[in-house]
This record gives sequence, C-alpha cells and structure tokens, in this order.
Amino acid sequence: MNTISNTSAALSVVNIGADLFADAIEAQGFAVTHVAWRPPAGDQHALMTLLADPRVNEANKIAVERMLSAHPVIVDVRPAHEVISALQKHKLLHAGPPIEWERMCGPMRGAVVGACIYEEWAKDEPEAVALADSGTLDFEPCHHYNAVGPMAGITSPSMPVFVVEDKTQGNQTFSTLNEGLGKVLRYGAFAPEVLERLSWMQEVLGPALGRAIRRLGGVDVRAIMSQALQMGDECHNRNKAATSLFVRQVGADLVETGRSSEETAAVLRFIAGNDHFHLNPSMAAAKAITLAGANVPHSSVVVTMARNGVDFGIRVSGLGDRWFVGPAQYIQGLYFAGFGQEDANPDIGDSAIAETSGVGAFAMAGAPAIVQFIGGSPADALRYTREMYDITVSSNPLFGLPSLDFQGVPTGIDIRQVCRLNMLPVINTGIAHRLPGVGQVGAGIVYPPMECFEKALSALAM
Repeated sequence: MNTISNTSAALSVVNIGADLFADAIEAQGFAVTHVAWRPPAGDQHALMTLLADPRVNEANKIAVERMLSAHPVIVDVRPAHEVISALQKHKLLHAGPPIEWERMCGPMRGAVVGACIYEEWAKDEPEAVALADSGTLDFEPCHHYNAVGPMAGITSPSMPVFVVEDKTQGNQTFSTLNEGLGKVLRYGAFAPEVLERLSWMQEVLGPALGRAIRRLGGVDVRAIMSQALQMGDECHNRNKAATSLFVRQVGADLVETGRSSEETAAVLRFIAGNDHFHLNPSMAAAKAITLAGANVPHSSVVVTMARNGVDFGIRVSGLGDRWFVGPAQYIQGLYFAGFGQEDANPDIGDSAIAETSGVGAFAMAGAPAIVQFIGGSPADALRYTREMYDITVSSNPLFGLPSLDFQGVPTGIDIRQVCRLNMLPVINTGIAHRLPGVGQVGAGIVYPPMECFEKALSALAM
C-alpha cells in the first residue's frame, strides 16, 4: 500500500508492505518512507483468542519471573551416567528434537560412530554403523534429560559433563565439555586424535575440573555471564571473556587439587587454547534458566529451541514436553576460505538455548565484534537485539548491555508476538560441513521455520 501526498511541488510516499512499489518510485527520484509491516502468521482466530486471554498474560508473567530468578551454578563435573541415570550402555543423547538414525545428517551420524568407538561398543566405523543399523542403539534428545549439547550434541555414558544447579529452583542441568575447534566429535569427526582427546577429557580434564569446582564450592555461571556480556561476549559464539573469567575462578583450586604440575599445566593450556570453552556451561546455565519457566499452564513462552541438522523444534511452557517441528534452515553468514553454501549442513545443535534464555544473538548489541565472525555490521548487531524486545515478554536486568544504557537482554520469547508481528527469533551460530568430520566451515545468522510457532499457537489455543 502506498500513501502519496503532493503539497506544492514535493511528492512524499509512505510504503507499507512489499518493497516493489517503493523501489519503482525511488528509481524516479522521489523519497519513500518504508513502514515495516507483515501480515500476522498462523491461525488468526487462535492468535486473537490467545491475545485476548488474560490467563496467558498472567502465566507468562509467572514463567518469566521464574526465569529471571534462576541462579545457575556449576557444582561438579561427573561422568554423564552418574548424573543421568537413564544414560547407560547403548543409549546416546543427541541435539535437537527426536530423530531416528536413518534420518540423521552427516555430522550427527559421524558423531554417533565416534561415540560408539569411544565407548568401546564397536571397534571401527563399519562395526559402529552396523550397530546403529541393527536398531540396538537407543537415541533420545539431550533436552529430555535436562541436558544440552552443541552441534551434533552426542552425549554418551562415559563423557564428563558439567553439573549446573539452579540454586533458586533446585533443578540440575548438564552439558558436555567443549573439545575445542578443528576435528572434533560434535562435528562428526572420529579420527584417532579425536578419540584420544575424548579419553584424555574423561581421564584427566573432567576429574581435575570436578575436584577444583567441588573444593571451590561451585562456580557462579550467572555472575560470569553477566560480567562477560559487559566485556564483549554474547555467550553463544563469542566466549573469550567468559572463558577467561572461568579460568580466573578455578585456576588456584586446579593447582591445589592437581595430581601433578604436568597434569595441571595440561588442563590450563587446554582451556586457555579454547576460547569457546565456556560455551558449554553457558548452555547448561541457559537450560537452567529456561527450565525454570517451563510447565506453566497457559503460558506462551518458548522454553526450548533446538536443531538436529534435519529438523528444528521448539517447546512452549504451557504445552509441556510436546515438540513443534519444522525443517532446519540453512545459515546465512561468512564461510571460511575454500568453503561455500554447497558445503553447509542445515542448522544443527542445542546451542540455540542461548537465544531462548535471552543471550546469544539476543545480546549482540553488547558484542559488536561478533560481526567479524558471522557477517554484518555493528549496526546490525544493535538492530537484532532491539527487534527481539518486540517478541519477548520482559528483559533480564542481571544481563545488562552497556550499549543500550545497561538495559537487560530481551527475555521470554512469546509465540503470540512472533505470529502477530510475523517476526522470528534470530540465532547466531556456527556452520557445520554436511559431511562428517570436516568441522566448522563458517558462521552466521539463521531463523527458525515459522511453522513451529504456528503449530504451537494452534495447540495452545485448543
């Protein structure tokens, strides 16, 4: 729609909707004011019903208040099977919504093969594939056990995991330890050096961190994330500050509880050489925050966003454990030298729990340097954060952004507002190669499929 005003000799045009008309008028030398508007998404009757229902507003207030009060603290590092009792032999957890072996993407299949060899369920790739083909392996999402895993997210019984406890609600959440970059299991690699590193993490890194954290009495992840957000991190794709803060907290206790100076030095070198090390505890903390807001009847707040490289799924507070799924999207961003979109796997990983809790791309206004990694400009980083206030219930004062006068990050994605404004949550993320074991090939911005929110909207209105 165009509104044209002709006073004197000046012609001014206001364009609402498609840019096609505005572009044609601009080409003739006239100024055009664009009004961003899109028709609402989803079932309009369901949308109006939910927008008019006072129970939803009250439920959202409860859900978000619980999220804002969550206080995640790392209390230990333990083998996964010790803290997730269901995770026993021939059971693996994976990122994203439920998926069967036959539908898994390349990176996830490679990670399954690597986990089977690491756990000594198979001696090599053919034997691991045969095991998976036989139906012997049991696959479930990490989220079904309050766990999260980046990229393929494969979590097996022997892997050490961070144990994060919400000191307010009492819930515990879990995440594996970050392997670093390059050839790693989470991208589907299972070369000998990958398996050797996993064994070292099981035998040395995990126990060392566990001893130090227990002696320290816990590591306050909420405090680290709050400070890191004021130091240029957004706690998803940029974790330099958070990793440094973590090392400062545990360093002395690592030394004092270490079995040898060589072991302690190896642990510190490994963490210091991995700027993404704090991503995993940040993910577990984000899971604790969103878990606090889950299962509030009538609430339209999103408490899970996750991808398995094939499907993208969300879960909503008022709809319990039900998944609402659509196709995983391709990521738009910057590729490393020698790679392009033809190499990319669709969006994968549980790390979108960062955005679900209010950090990651939602906090990019405080991390302008991230655009050097994912593409865009510092102005884009500001815009992403500002837009997310329109589709969220509140903001988190504990996670203030200096560039926005310390306004808290937008928190509590509301499926009603996503559909009303036809505006999707933004996610920044790494790009995995479509083949197992190649690794990360870039990073960028991605949006969920709208159908996830449309399906959840209709379900909540029933």
